Amino acid sequence: MSHKLQVGEMKVEYLTDKEIWGHFNYIFSPKSKNSTTYKFVLIKSILENLYNVNEKLELTYDELYTSFSKIYWNLVVHHNLNQINMTGKKSEVQKILLEIKEKYMVPNTFVFDKLSKELQIEVITKVKKKAKLNVMGAIYGDTKSTIYDFDNKREFIKINPSVYSFMQRFQKVLSYLTNYHLALFLEKFNQKGDITNLLMKVENVSKRSSLNEFYFVLSLFYNDKCFYCGKEIKKKGSIHVDHFIPWSFVQTDQLWNLVISCSSCNLAKNDKLAVEHFLDYLIDRNIELTKHTIVNQRPDMKVYTEKKLIELYIYSKENGFTDIWTPQKKIEKYP
Repeated sequence: MSHKLQVGEMKVEYLTDKEIWGHFNYIFSPKSKNSTTYKFVLIKSILENLYNVNEKLELTYDELYTSFSKIYWNLVVHHNLNQINMTGKKSEVQKILLEIKEKYMVPNTFVFDKLSKELQIEVITKVKKKAKLNVMGAIYGDTKSTIYDFDNKREFIKINPSVYSFMQRFQKVLSYLTNYHLALFLEKFNQKGDITNLLMKVENVSKRSSLNEFYFVLSLFYNDKCFYCGKEIKKKGSIHVDHFIPWSFVQTDQLWNLVISCSSCNLAKNDKLAVEHFLDYLIDRNIELTKHTIVNQRPDMKVYTEKKLIELYIYSKENGFTDIWTPQKKIEKYP
């Protein structure tokens, strides 16, 4: 009954890559008894928050269950997909989301980011309260108490250092495997939901509909100059917010990884890494950003470190992002 545990401590601190692959293979296999999509969505949520951990590799439930709730809202409400392997039944999280949808008469067309901040908080709070009772202990049990510590009262997990390094090095493969098995489960137990292009829906279920809130912060300090070519962007419609490390790898939005870009640079860069000297510019940019109170009190900036950004750049290369992009017009230093 490990899924009922409320506190779990790691039994080992070091695992080999072979042992960790064995644990993930077990989770993705029929032996794991996945009656709902909880485990897949939890792994997906941890991967999305790898760079939101603190120096002790601790991740708060607020961060974890924001991703968890967003994924579930978009699957359940936006795509009308059942999350349990029993016909006519609904998972507990599914029930919560559908009750909120009915209570506030939210249209199916509304993805999570379209909800008001107040409603997002209500969704996250209710999902976290219900899901943590069953979800955290399930993967902990499947991995023989090795993948993380967790405490449902203090609401945090602490990732095993070996597992954290593994997830960094194999993030792209793990993301694909998680998305693939989640899509397989959904396809098997959904006849009425929207299952066209299902893997693509799962892959993009966390993608933010708008980066306007980040543009607002960045524009306070950088006067709409392109981070890459240095050009002043005069037309509002030509201003883009770009993920310096591509979104397809990080799968999350953090201010320290976002820059203002002109449309030409953003479209040309697309899903590529910028040449390495732009990493130095971004490190310097973030140093300047954190001098401002409006920025350094943000949750994503509180856990930011220069080391974390450098590691993310290195690991994105190791995960296959080897196509390096340079703007046609170069700048000598960040404006």
